[in-house]
Amino acid sequence: MQGTEKSGGEQPDLEVPGDGRDAPAETAALLLGEREIALDLTGEPKVIAAGALCWRVRAEQLEVLLIHRPRYGDWSWPKGKLDSGETIPECAVREVMEEVGLEIRLGIALPETRYPVASGLKSVHYWAAHVSTAKPRPDGKEVDGVRWCSPEEAASLLTNPTDRLPLEALAVAHEAGDLDTWPLIIVRHAKAKPRSSWARAEGDRPLAATGQRQAKAVARLLQAWHPDRVVSSPWLRCVQTMGPYVNARKPKFKTVDALTEHNAKRKPGKARLAVDNLFEKARPVALCTHRPVLPLVFEVLSQQMTNSMSSLLPEKDPYLAPGEMIICQVSRRNPRRIVSLERYRPFDD
Repeated sequence: MQGTEKSGGEQPDLEVPGDGRDAPAETAALLLGEREIALDLTGEPKVIAAGALCWRVRAEQLEVLLIHRPRYGDWSWPKGKLDSGETIPECAVREVMEEVGLEIRLGIALPETRYPVASGLKSVHYWAAHVSTAKPRPDGKEVDGVRWCSPEEAASLLTNPTDRLPLEALAVAHEAGDLDTWPLIIVRHAKAKPRSSWARAEGDRPLAATGQRQAKAVARLLQAWHPDRVVSSPWLRCVQTMGPYVNARKPKFKTVDALTEHNAKRKPGKARLAVDNLFEKARPVALCTHRPVLPLVFEVLSQQMTNSMSSLLPEKDPYLAPGEMIICQVSRRNPRRIVSLERYRPFDD
């Protein structure tokens, strides 16, 4: 399964894990108000699923979307099992579209739930997803009804008690002003042709065949957050990494010279400023750069998050694998405050 790591803080009845960078199991953390909730996701579930808690605000009141499943006669959240070769975030977005017809952008990561099923332990990963004007359309087969309701009403209607855990986290984030967020995504360029076999200008060194496949996987995973801006080093391997996504979604695309290996080494302050500028417009954005530039990027990000969350940022070279990415959720109400941190490698090694 593709590598994942999520980030956040401390809550009763949950064991605080290590940072997860060297562990095969997923880890997650989430900043809820001034508390960080750390989640123990160790173990090997037999069934992995993903979904989202769709939310909106009406008359200044938070509402969440419940679904009714005729097969089970229950009230739950839109969710479903992973398809072969699919990442967990991709699954969450697909399942919401299939079950209720909503195209969502993933928001903050919410606590994972676990419970026993006939085949063993089932793990369900959740995200918050803001719905503004679109109306849900139940597919009529897996879902025969939907209901917008307050978190209190949802808690009373949910059939599976474990479904209340992500609901509680969502409600706490809303009270803290950290539910409404925008994604800031950092991507290391995909695998390039070796330096040793390239005799021309370093900036023209392209992706290897493996890197081209990785770039397509990067594009698929980015769809879960669909940033409408892409900022990249102008060197070819970065531009090619973002190419499949740019061609598919047509975001605003900009290259920044300060993000090349050469310029970041000569003038690190300009590279930091280029990252810092990403916060100014408060709009979903993805940045693609090089391995040697990543410590400068993480230095800027760490200043916008708690110390315990920043400890989950990669500290050792190579920081990220080729094509791997970090997803930060930045609060709109509390500008520059990073409240959720995730890490994904969108392909198998």
